[in-house]
This record gives sequence, structure tokens and C-alpha cells, in this order.
Amino acid sequence: MASMVSLSNAIGFSHTTNHNTLFSTSLCKLNYSSNMVEMKTFSQQGCRKIGHDRRCFRVYGLYGGRKENNEKSDDATSKVTLSGNQQPIRTEITKAAKELRPEQSGGKNTNEVPQNADFPRQYSRKEKKPFPVPIVELRRAARERIKKMKDVPKKKPMPAPKNGLLVKNLIPYAYDVYNARITLINNLKKLLKVVPVHACGWCSEIHVGPVGHPFKSCKGTQANRRNGLHEWTNAHVEDILIPVDTFHLYDRLGKRIPHEKRFSIPRIPAVVELCLQAGVEIPEFPTKRRRKPIIRIGKKEFVDADESELPDKVPDNPTTPLLAEIPDSEIVAPVNKEEVVHLAEETLQAWEQMRRGTKKLMRMYQVRVCGYCPEIHVGPSGHKAQNCGAHKHQQRNGQHGWQAAVIDDLIPPRFVWHVPDVNGPPLERELRNFYGQAPAVVEMCIQAGAALPEQYKSTMRLDIGIPSTLKEAEMVV
Repeated sequence: MASMVSLSNAIGFSHTTNHNTLFSTSLCKLNYSSNMVEMKTFSQQGCRKIGHDRRCFRVYGLYGGRKENNEKSDDATSKVTLSGNQQPIRTEITKAAKELRPEQSGGKNTNEVPQNADFPRQYSRKEKKPFPVPIVELRRAARERIKKMKDVPKKKPMPAPKNGLLVKNLIPYAYDVYNARITLINNLKKLLKVVPVHACGWCSEIHVGPVGHPFKSCKGTQANRRNGLHEWTNAHVEDILIPVDTFHLYDRLGKRIPHEKRFSIPRIPAVVELCLQAGVEIPEFPTKRRRKPIIRIGKKEFVDADESELPDKVPDNPTTPLLAEIPDSEIVAPVNKEEVVHLAEETLQAWEQMRRGTKKLMRMYQVRVCGYCPEIHVGPSGHKAQNCGAHKHQQRNGQHGWQAAVIDDLIPPRFVWHVPDVNGPPLERELRNFYGQAPAVVEMCIQAGAALPEQYKSTMRLDIGIPSTLKEAEMVV
């Protein structure tokens, strides 16, 4: 692999006659055993004129040490090609530099999670959501799929769940996701008794901490009269876990829901609907279960197989019992610190289990989202209800622009500002650029005493020193 040479590592101008150093002090300490490469400026004589003197600059190699003859061939010199009229420079890679490349030595990178990543982008109402896979990649994959289908028989049996059957190895994950969601809701109700969470009375923003943040980010009604300041009130579970509802389908392979029947079909949480289609049995929401694959007639036409010869189906008791939500009147707050920490760890584990299991279910069971509004539909194709009220919905006659959904569409993480020290001073408005963000559920568990997960450190900015005064913040470059 070609190694790059940093021109800013060590550059010193020297005189052409006596080779005296122009600067008395060097920017960095150089090793005399390192490779020294002399590069001249592009003029007729190879040097640039400065006044009446001719001066050129020298570039010192990034990696030092001369290659010995008894070294292996893997440590051979590598060529670096420069663009333009510059000549190729040869540099040497030392053993210490090769240790920095774990993919060459077979080792794993210990720091896989980057630090100080950008916050999730907030798309405006006038902007369409990007596709999870670019449309160019989708078209290229479709062309390759058509080429492969030429030599494959057309009557190829379809796998589950496209043939109407359940994916048996995903049924336990469906029960785990359903119970994890119920556990998360019950634990959040208990944590709200000990962890203060504030919600703005005019917009959808929330804050986890003793007091609300002072940032002027309110976009609700009459925000100009309040100069963008929030009016904080007590938050509820619905403010932390954003409710995302969808239509319940009795038959996921049936006809699409027309616009006229949008009020006669019940709407339930999207995660619950995904679990129902994956195999969870709930008496309140019946779902059609096939025991034989469907018979495909056309591209969008099929008939059910004859199941009269099969014996009567005996309802099986689920191996994992379904949990139930605890009413608000029966919620009991934890007594001591140990119970709070244990409750926070259990809540964080339920949050990760719900998201991890939902990702596995979404790989097999298709979920659609509107590219203009947050409408979700669990099924192979979206419904026909014309209830999209996003930007320029009149041009689409209220129809949704369906596309493949991601995990954040089904379980949106509501990011809040991370409080570095709960017992310390509150957040300051002038130091906003130094604070990080985390999902509200994660921030609540961290303030309650749970261990910080590794995957959320990238947006929390934990390695940034927060200035103590405004004068120190102005000195930061």
C-alpha cells in the first residue's frame, strides 16, 4: 500500500549556495536518520527567486530509518505518486508504522466507535427523506437480478414470508421484541419518579436534567414573543418514546387498504404490528396464519392452497408469556440507590434488545415509510389512504411516497442534550457547541447510574473539555 507523505510534517527553506537554514527554530524535532527528499519549485532553473536569492524548500519524509538488506520483502519501499508536474517520491514504512494498520496484520481495531460524530441531521418538512440505498444502486442491483433470472427456472419456490408462511426461527425474536417494549414502558414510568424529565409546552423538545436547558430552540406557537425560549413542564412516557402507529392487517398478503376504509381498520403501534406479522399471537388482534404456501398466478395475483386435508390446528401455548403494561396508578418508585441502578440497567438492556430484535425482523418482514411524512406501514406494499399532509401534498392528491424504512423510522430515538454533571452547574447558553447529545432513554439511564454504552459515545462528546468561563470559550479555535 502506498504511504502518503505529509508536506506539513517538516518543511524548511534553505539557501542554494551555503544550504543554511532560513529559520532558526524548526517546527518539529527531526530525526537525522530519516529520509530527506528535496523538492524544488516549478521554475526554469528548478528554484524560486525570492529577491536576489534563490531558495528552495526541502521535504522530510514522514517515516524514518533506512531499509536493511536482511529485512523481509514486505517492508520494501512503496512509491507515492503526486499529482500535477511533481515527481514521484519514494518513502519507507517502518515497523512501528505497520503496526498502526490492523487490517494488514490481521488484528482488530479496538476503537471502532468514532468520537465526536455529528448529530443526526434534522430534515425540514419541505425535504424528502433519502433512500436507505441510493436509487442508482437499486437500479444496478435490479439489472443484475434480471440477468441472473434468465438462466433460472421461472417457477422457483418463494421463501417465507413471501409465500405466506412464517419464518420459524424469527418467532422467538418477535416475542422478545414485544416483551422488551412492554418492559421498557413499565421501567420508564418508574424512572420518571426519580429522574426529572422536562417537556416544552409549545414544541416537542424535551430535556433530561434537574432544570430545563436555556437554549433558544423553541419552534412552537408564538415562539417569537418568547425569543425562542422553552416553557418547561413535566414529561410523560409518550414524550420519551414517540408513538408510531400503523394499520393492523388481518392478512399481510391481502389487498391494499383503500382510502374509503381508513377509519374502519384499527391502528396499533408499529412495533406491535411487526411482532404480530412475525408470529406473536394476541387475541385482540387476529391475524391470518397459513399452513401451506400460496399459489402464485400472476405477478400480483395468487390463491391460497387447499388446507382442508390438513388436520385441525391446535392452538399452541407460547413458550414465552406475554407481558402487560402496568397502569399509572400502580407504579411504585424505587426505594434506594441500588434499585435505581438496577432499574436503569434493565431499562437500557430492554431498549437495546427491542432495537436489535426489530432490525432482525425488518430484514425479512418489509416495512414501508412515507418519504414526506412519518407515516409507517408494515407490509409488502403501502396503503392507499390519502392522508399525507406533508409539503406539497396537493400535487400528490394526499398519497404517500412509500419507500423502505429503517430502524429510526420505526423506533425514532429522541435526542436530548447530555448533561455532563447532574449535580454541577446547569447548561449555559454560550457553551452550546461544547455539549453532546444522546437518546432520551439512554440519557435517563445514565443519569440514574447505568453504564454508558459504547455506541452512543460518538455524539455525546465526552472527550471535549468544557470551558469554565465565557472568556475561555472565546479563546478556543
